[in-house]
Amino acid sequence: MTAPSTPPSGSAPADHPADSRSGGRLARSLRSGSGRSVFRRFSAARAVPERRRRSDVVAAVVLVVVLLAGTVLLWRASAVAAVVSRPAAAPIVAPAPAVALPAAFTEAWRAASAATAVPVVAGPAVVTAEGSTVVGRDARTGAGTWSYARDLSLCTVGAGFPGVDDGNGRVLAYYEKDSRWCSELTALRPDTGERVTARNPDVRPGTRLLGNGTFVAATGTDYLEVVRSDLVKTLEYGAVTTPEQAGRQPRTGCTYGSTAITTGRIGVIERCPGEPTDRLTVLSPDGAEGADKPEEKFSVALPGPGAVLVALSPERAAVALPDPARLMVLDQAGAQVELLTLDVPGADLSADPPGGIAAVEADADPAVGGGGQVSWWTGSRTVGLDAAALTPRWTLPDALGPAVRYAGSLVVPVPDGLAEVDAVSGDVLRRLPVVRADRTAPVRLATHGEVLLEQRGPEIVALVPS
Repeated sequence: MTAPSTPPSGSAPADHPADSRSGGRLARSLRSGSGRSVFRRFSAARAVPERRRRSDVVAAVVLVVVLLAGTVLLWRASAVAAVVSRPAAAPIVAPAPAVALPAAFTEAWRAASAATAVPVVAGPAVVTAEGSTVVGRDARTGAGTWSYARDLSLCTVGAGFPGVDDGNGRVLAYYEKDSRWCSELTALRPDTGERVTARNPDVRPGTRLLGNGTFVAATGTDYLEVVRSDLVKTLEYGAVTTPEQAGRQPRTGCTYGSTAITTGRIGVIERCPGEPTDRLTVLSPDGAEGADKPEEKFSVALPGPGAVLVALSPERAAVALPDPARLMVLDQAGAQVELLTLDVPGADLSADPPGGIAAVEADADPAVGGGGQVSWWTGSRTVGLDAAALTPRWTLPDALGPAVRYAGSLVVPVPDGLAEVDAVSGDVLRRLPVVRADRTAPVRLATHGEVLLEQRGPEIVALVPS
């Protein structure tokens, strides 16, 4: 058998005769010297660098400067550039628990807090909010251990979601983007002040916050919304600004007077076009069909206008009616259970409560009959309601705000200090003097360990046992 021939080294394979011919011509050119001159010209052309004109360099420098300036402007316009965050070097420590109601209190500190409606206790911190700055303070000394500020004005600040972060919960700061919207929401850790997350809500100035432990609602006169702990919206109700689908809201053109929230339910007093009386609507805060499709528990017409939603429980709702002053109690389906006369001046019920939230405090002490009570300040007196039945137990005249529990005792702010009252009968057991010449009403109380906090208008005042 004849072995296949192998082409000579440097020649093209036999199946490419054209390559073979060109290779031969190239070899002959090299031997003659003409090819070498061609390669020299080719190499010289490759070696000469591209000429850079002065105008090209100037243009490149200008382009770089423009890009850098644009980047700086975008950064300065961003929310990050407008934030001044100073987290705590070490987490705040909660104050010692209160052992007993003392004979007297002494003022320990005070701080401006116009952006809060009630004292905000979140985790171990007392939180104040003024102008554009939120401050987390040591409850006992008032020392600010962290702060968070933006170049926007605060709308309101509150606490929510107490079950997250081992009971620390969140501080929720709503900022006013312009005069029409409180559309910047930031969630902070109360122990350190670190930013956790943020979102852009659609609520209006004047909003207040309501929480039930799992959700937080932001109120409004024609729109309200509910968020969960990751700030995802679970309910939007009313005048939705940019609805994804038309016709998903049950009523349009309504305004809202007052709002309340409890486990699994949120209620609102509505005033709708063409309806001569107010309406009570109770919704799920987390409906099955999405945030923009409210899930109604019930919606019923009330006996007249001017109603105030005082309290809401999983089974009942309490609505105050003016002229004459009465308390209407409805069951979980919206049927009337009670209609009781209130020992309250008509002037107390002549307007909606500020921010659309009645001045109430829940007392969940199981030692009190019925599992606790709801304390409601009408504007001139404090009414104690049974927590389960939502019916009145007692009325204390000449009060400055609702009651809170301190070391097992129920205390009510009164003009000359604090009144300790019996939780069942409302009898005054004793009075504790507090110098409060700078403020009359309302006075909203909160407790944090042994510290008793008072919101007096635009200030927080901390009282400690003498």
